Amino acid sequence: MEPRAHHLIIGLFTILAFGAALIFSLWLAKSSADRDWAYYEIVFNQAVSGLSEGNPVLYSGVQIGDVLELKLDPENPGQVRVLVRVDQTIPIRKNTKAGLVLANITGSMNVQFSGGSPDQPTLEGSRDNPPVINAEPSAFNSILANSEQLLAKADQLLTSTNRLLSGDNIENLSAILQNTREATDALLSRREQLSAMLERFDSAGRRAEEAAIKVSQLSDGASELLQTDGRRVLESMDKTLDIIYTTMARIDQLILANQGAMDSGLQGMGELAPALRELRATLRNLNQFSRRLEEDPTGILFGTDTMKELSK
Repeated sequence: MEPRAHHLIIGLFTILAFGAALIFSLWLAKSSADRDWAYYEIVFNQAVSGLSEGNPVLYSGVQIGDVLELKLDPENPGQVRVLVRVDQTIPIRKNTKAGLVLANITGSMNVQFSGGSPDQPTLEGSRDNPPVINAEPSAFNSILANSEQLLAKADQLLTSTNRLLSGDNIENLSAILQNTREATDALLSRREQLSAMLERFDSAGRRAEEAAIKVSQLSDGASELLQTDGRRVLESMDKTLDIIYTTMARIDQLILANQGAMDSGLQGMGELAPALRELRATLRNLNQFSRRLEEDPTGILFGTDTMKELSK
């Protein structure tokens, strides 16, 4: 009897649970049917992967409706038109924004409204003529698009890496590394010479620094000399030039004052020119006579040779 009583209790409990679930479903369907809805058509200019009919419609994270229909625009298949219904008591205003949000890790998407200023008018419409809202690009779609570009670039990088690591390039790289190692070994074997060379460079650098210091000192001394003695020399030259200018002015005045006497003196010098020529001819004759006298004094004194006067 006891096993039958247990089976009866379990069966009765199952029937009651099924009836309660059925009553709850009917009540929920009735409350949903009795609810007043507002309808809106949201236009998406990008893919709406993960969005399907029946997915929730949220407003700032709170469910206010669901998705009724998805279809492509016949004139522009790149656009997706999504018909949603929203609780009529929730105001959807002119500046309310719509977009997609990730529902769960499986990739399911929900429609979400956000924003909307109280001073903006409320969108009105019916299911047959719903107001149109242009959706904004979702952050998730942007991430997907960027991830696709990133994967494409990663694939290009891997392809380039494979080309770089080809057999010929690996051999060339090995040869370069071998040459580098040999050069390093050669430098290490001559490190003493390199150290001596570096010391000479250091010594030359110190001498160059000392020479630069001396040149700088000489330049400072020359600059100081030009600023002191050079200035005095220039001042003396200015004074000398002033004296020369004064003297020249006085000479000009003197010439102007004695212009007549100077003209008379020059005229007298012009009259002396013929006398000077006669005197020059006489001197030439005397020189010729003295030479002949030295060469043949007897012939000159007792001979018949007559001295001829040289022409001028």
